[in-house]
Amino acid sequence: MELSINAQAPNFSLPNQDDAEISLQDFSGSWVVLYFYPKDKTPGCTKEACDFRDNLLELNGLSAVVLGVSPDSVKSHQSFIEKEKLNFTLLSDSNKNILKAYGAWGLKKLYGKEYEGVIRSTFIINPQGKIAFMWKNVKVKGHIEAIKEKLKELQNLPS
Repeated sequence: MELSINAQAPNFSLPNQDDAEISLQDFSGSWVVLYFYPKDKTPGCTKEACDFRDNLLELNGLSAVVLGVSPDSVKSHQSFIEKEKLNFTLLSDSNKNILKAYGAWGLKKLYGKEYEGVIRSTFIINPQGKIAFMWKNVKVKGHIEAIKEKLKELQNLPS
């Protein structure tokens, strides 16, 4: 099923980097920036995570919580957070159920070969738990600025 703007965001409970269960409903009443990325410690994913890290105060100032999701293990997330001094939660979706629920797992092409993998995607979920905006096939460069602008627009704040 394809997700759409104003649709109820699929709920989830996944282990974070400390192996504690985190659920979407834990953030009811808050804006959530939920982003799906392919792999810890790879160049594009590191750049994206560091962009979130470096802009977290501003995102928090826009009443937003950041959650990153990949199929990597809890242990891999711990190591990634330590190495890059990340200041937000990473969730482990090793069985890929949440990736699939959000349409962030699917067919990709690389050098003419098709394979299944993570489709870099970001969702803004409003305080009522509905999808307020989404990006598919995200390009990391400039993405954090687009997220901040969209959060301001959705909250009717000046740019």
